[in-house]
Amino acid sequence: MFPERFSNLPEYAFPRLRALLDHHEPGGDVMHMTIGEPKHPFPDWVPDVLAASAHEFAKYPPNEGTPELRSAIAGWIDRRYGVQVDPDTQVMPLNGTREGLYNVGMALCPEQKGGKRPVALIPNPFYQVYMIAAISVGAEPVFVPATRETGFLPDYAGLPEDVLNRTVAAYICSPTNPQGAVASESYLRDLLALAEKYDFQVFSDECYSEVYRDTPPVGALQVAAGMGVDPERVLIFQSLSKRSNLPGLRSGFVAGGPGSLRRLKQLRAYSGAPIPLPLQRVSERVWADEDHVIESRRLYNEKYAAADAILNGVPGYQGPEAGFFLWLPVPDGEVAALKLWQETGVRVLPGAYLSRDVAGDNPGAGYIRVAMVAPKDAMVAGLKSLRDCLYK
Repeated sequence: MFPERFSNLPEYAFPRLRALLDHHEPGGDVMHMTIGEPKHPFPDWVPDVLAASAHEFAKYPPNEGTPELRSAIAGWIDRRYGVQVDPDTQVMPLNGTREGLYNVGMALCPEQKGGKRPVALIPNPFYQVYMIAAISVGAEPVFVPATRETGFLPDYAGLPEDVLNRTVAAYICSPTNPQGAVASESYLRDLLALAEKYDFQVFSDECYSEVYRDTPPVGALQVAAGMGVDPERVLIFQSLSKRSNLPGLRSGFVAGGPGSLRRLKQLRAYSGAPIPLPLQRVSERVWADEDHVIESRRLYNEKYAAADAILNGVPGYQGPEAGFFLWLPVPDGEVAALKLWQETGVRVLPGAYLSRDVAGDNPGAGYIRVAMVAPKDAMVAGLKSLRDCLYK
C-alpha cells in the first residue's frame, strides 16, 4: 500500500548521525559542528519589525508574496547581479528555499522526454532535497561526482548523450554544500550552453552566495543574461538563512522566467504554505539591508583565516572558497566522526551521509563535513581538538 519510489531511501543524514554517535559517551564537552545553522547576529531591528506587524498574523498571506517583498527581492537581484527581473512575474517568495527546490520538480519536470523516462542531474555530494524532488515526479536521478578532480563541481558535459537527451533539469549548487567551491563564469556558461543544446532547465541553488572570502560568486541569472539564453532556462533559489543569519524565518525566493514562475505559483496556490505576513514584512527590510551581511561576512573571513592556520599541513586540506563548511579528507568519514566524538566530544557529519553510492563508489566516504557556525573562539577550540585527534 506504500509507494515503491521511496522504498530504498537511506535514513536522512542527522538521524543517521544520532544512530552512529548517541549510544556512545562523548569524550569531552559537547561541541556541535554538524548542522549549517548560522549563529552570527541578525539585524537588531528584526524584533521591532515583527512586533509592529504582528497584527497581520490575523490575515491569510498572499500566495505570491507582498508587492513590497517581491520588489525588495527584485531590487536585491539588480544590485547584486546587475539583472533586472519583473517583481510581478519573475519572483516568488518561498517558505524556506527547500520548498522551492522540491516543488520545482512538481511544477516543471515533464512526465517524459522523447518518449522516455526523464532525468534530473544531481551533483554528488548534494543537498538531499534535489534527489527527493526527482524521485517524487518519477524522474531518474543521475548522480554525478563532484570531487577534487572536477573542482568539486559536477562534469555534466561528460555524461553519455543518451542521458543528456533525456535530461529535463540539472541541479547546481554554488557555492557548493559541502565543499565550498564556487562555479566560475566559464563553468556556468558551459552548463547553460549544454542546457540550450539538450533543452533542459538549470536549477541553481545559490543560498551560500553571500558568504565568501574576497570575490562575490557569480550567479546563474547573471551569466544567463550576459549570454542571452532563453529566460526560462534558469531558475535561482536564495535564502535569508545563510545571508542574514535567519534560518528560523523560513524565508527565501525563486526567480526566473515568467512561464516557469507562473507554473510554480499555480502549484503553490493548491499545495503550498505562503510565508506569514509579519515574516514577509521582516523579509522586506532584510533584503534591502546590506550592512549586517557585510559584518557577518567579516566574521566568516576571520573564521576562514583561523581554520587555514589550524589545519595548515593537514594532508589534502583545502580551505573553502565560500560558504561555511570545511570538507576534510579522512580515511573513513564514519570512523573519524565516531573517534572524534568518543575522544573529544566534537560532533561532525560523515561525508557519506551527504552522498549516494554509484557503482559501489561514494564520493563523500573519505570526508567529514564541519560547520564553522559557532562563535570564533568555540570554533577554534573545536578545530584544534579535531586536528589533534584525527591528524596527529
